[in-house]
Amino acid sequence: MIKRFEVKTTAAAQMIDITAQVKGLVRAQNMSAGMIVVYVPHTTCAVTINENADPDVKEDIIENLERLVPSGGRYKHSEGNSHAHIKASVIGSSVNIFVESSTLVLGTWQGIFLVEFDGPRQRSVLVKFLPD
Repeated sequence: MIKRFEVKTTAAAQMIDITAQVKGLVRAQNMSAGMIVVYVPHTTCAVTINENADPDVKEDIIENLERLVPSGGRYKHSEGNSHAHIKASVIGSSVNIFVESSTLVLGTWQGIFLVEFDGPRQRSVLVKFLPD
């Protein structure tokens, strides 16, 4: 089974914590154990798991990806968003998360993030349930 939810981004580049939405879907499915795949069907945004306690981590990730792949770099892609395509490829379009006792198996400081590189936009997040 696949469930979908939407996220509206508000900046050109940002990390949005989607952990609560994903947890809510797991609860609604009454999934006790297995795995989920969280996937974004877009070429200029990504999904990742990282620290959600200190907001500076999100800023550091966005700022340093910009330094590595600058928005104003020299690219051949005519739409002007090659930087976003490259950053999304570096981070990736999906993450796998174990579920045990109806709970996401995440580390103490971990959260799930949609990472926007070409916003603001409306983004879809798909969650595939793979119960045991």
